[in-house]
Amino acid sequence: MSKSKSLAFVIAALSYSFFSLFSSPPKSHYHELFISTSFSDNASVALNLHTLTRRPHVAGTVANAEAAEYVRSVFTSSALKSHVVAYQVSLTYPVHRSLVLTPTDSAKPITFLLEQEKLGDNPYANEVMPTFHGYAKSGNVSGPVVYANYGRVEDFVRLKKDMGVNVSGAVVIARYGQIYRGDIVKNAYEAGAVGVVIYTDKRDYGGDEWFPASKWMPPSGVQVGTVYNGLGDPTTPGWASVDGCERLSDEAVELSGDVPLIPSLPVSAADAEVILKTVVGDVSDGDVYPVGPGPGVLNLSYIGETVIAKIENVIGVIEGEEEPDRYVILGNHRDAWTFGAVDPNSGTAVLMEIAQRLDKLQKRGWKPRRTIILCNWDAEEYGLIGSTEWVEENREMLSSRAVAYLNVDCAVSGPGFHASATPQLDELIKVAAQEVRDPDNATQTIYESWIGSSDSVVIRRLGGGGSDYASFVQHVGVPGVDMSFGRGYPVYHSMYDDFTWMEKFGDPMFQRHVAMASVLGLVALRLADEEIIPLNYTSYALELKKSAEDLENEKLGHSIDVSTLIKSIEDLSTAAKRINIEKEAVKGTLKVRELNDRLMMAERALTDRDGLSERPWYKHLIYGPSKYDDYGSKSFPGVDDAIDNANRVNTKASWENVQHQIWRVSRAIRHASLVLKGELI
Repeated sequence: MSKSKSLAFVIAALSYSFFSLFSSPPKSHYHELFISTSFSDNASVALNLHTLTRRPHVAGTVANAEAAEYVRSVFTSSALKSHVVAYQVSLTYPVHRSLVLTPTDSAKPITFLLEQEKLGDNPYANEVMPTFHGYAKSGNVSGPVVYANYGRVEDFVRLKKDMGVNVSGAVVIARYGQIYRGDIVKNAYEAGAVGVVIYTDKRDYGGDEWFPASKWMPPSGVQVGTVYNGLGDPTTPGWASVDGCERLSDEAVELSGDVPLIPSLPVSAADAEVILKTVVGDVSDGDVYPVGPGPGVLNLSYIGETVIAKIENVIGVIEGEEEPDRYVILGNHRDAWTFGAVDPNSGTAVLMEIAQRLDKLQKRGWKPRRTIILCNWDAEEYGLIGSTEWVEENREMLSSRAVAYLNVDCAVSGPGFHASATPQLDELIKVAAQEVRDPDNATQTIYESWIGSSDSVVIRRLGGGGSDYASFVQHVGVPGVDMSFGRGYPVYHSMYDDFTWMEKFGDPMFQRHVAMASVLGLVALRLADEEIIPLNYTSYALELKKSAEDLENEKLGHSIDVSTLIKSIEDLSTAAKRINIEKEAVKGTLKVRELNDRLMMAERALTDRDGLSERPWYKHLIYGPSKYDDYGSKSFPGVDDAIDNANRVNTKASWENVQHQIWRVSRAIRHASLVLKGELI
């Protein structure tokens, strides 16, 4: 070899070595590290959860402010630029509660203690707030008792039409388990009831043994919670509750229709059993439906205090290196009705684990392409207040810059992976689940266990109002995800949802928490790092096609035509396939940016500035809560509301409104197609 060739070879080798030493590895390398066992730490997860759940921490209390400071300290130590965003919001707390049953057979009145039995060795059990409903109406009412099963619309229809029972003037007793508690109270009010008692039925939440011996709710356990039917601070609907802001009066809040108009109380299965057996009869047989009204009077008295309280959202930011003005947002709430080991602090522990892993990645040289924001919300339990106020304050920025919102609430309550999402994120969730090992079966991935379950790769939708994704998806139109291990748990919203329950029954080794951090974090990293944002609208078109077919199969009559809806979905499918082809060939920074903007903004096009009829805060025309169950998810919620109304009143105008709502959805889907195409007509 000549000297010149030898020199060239040496220079080339040195150049390669220099490049290898000082160039950054591909993003995929860091993603593999993120989900590796060397990066995960179940002991740290357990410590964080134990610290967060040491004391009850209801929104607006000192204990919850201390929890906020702890979350911020972890964010800061994990190299996130962290800060607190505070709001002054209207919250309610119990002052007086009583429930007295007076049988008419001259038996002695029964006064219920309304207390949960202190079980186990939790030293802070005495700090648990008395059982109540957030935003319950104060009042003192008496009446005969009527049993209304789950308190659904169909239950009250059955009482009136099938059984001839008049609910007017009665105190309704209903059980948790099928619909949102606020809708139980609302349905009872509309049926003429003067008060509502809601209990935790052992058929739904109990077992032969109970906590601390087993996972089931003890007979004295009470599910507390809010009965507010809106989102955000009731006194600032549509705008943020900052210092000195405009507020509605108490009278205006009551006229809004979102706060209950009759008093209510949650009670235990043990107390409910006394009421039911004394007044109604035996309801232990699910096929038997004794309803009353029975030989007795129930007096319900509740006085609540409404205060303007400080709440604190903790925000942590890792700024994007190439696209700092594009946001991938992860969120979880911190406040709990009691100790909150499952709801919500399993999710908080997952969020903190993600923060700590991202810190490890940054120390290895990783920097995200887009900005990642971690949000720990406050006052979710009262009505998604912390997240809603923040979204309302940052609405325009989020509308133009948010890529996606990834939510985790009850992250872990048992085995089995579950996901809900807007459909363009379906494939990304499945891919992430294929890369993380199942925490309950190391021989399989989460995806492999998922497809073998009864819930085989069913990704639910985000139409319900059950957690903090609601403001992002339903108000602004940001693509969203919500994930969990386990689905529902018996001690929900009771004082028994503590660290001991989690350690014994929810996740003894805290490996489910670790796996949830891996899946959720991996989805976030892909959204933040991939050059082309991994959103696939062909999944969306397929999902909409199914929903349109379901609507068509209802055979509504009255000349209702869904052909325009079907045509708009076909156009969306075409546009989705076209942009997928574009992804393969696009080159150049500006071209990539423009294509990503179309992918990001298509979801916004499915919103309408006028919102749903009679529910204008909800802007999304594809996914929103059912009018009669805030937890229930509906496709085309405006159409569903119109059909329900038309079936009741059966007028020409009501059926014309059904057609109008179908037209509105069709137009929104067409707008989404135009955004994906990126062309003016």
